[in-house]
Amino acid sequence: MRKTNWRLVTVGVILLDFAVVFFLGVLDMPPRANDPGELMRRVGQVAGAVCGISIVIIIFGLVGKKSST
Repeated sequence: MRKTNWRLVTVGVILLDFAVVFFLGVLDMPPRANDPGELMRRVGQVAGAVCGISIVIIIFGLVGKKSST
């Protein structure tokens, strides 16, 4: 029987929230940027990478570890 690691799941959800908030928070910056397309491309890459990492952390947390009993 595997035991769910709720700490990892919580950290993954928090990272996912941070990535969404970061992406939405930067949406008002492109009109002031020198190259708005490149800015949003970079922001999307960073937010996507953080989302991917957080999804992997959530999956590892849900799979859990073997219990000793």
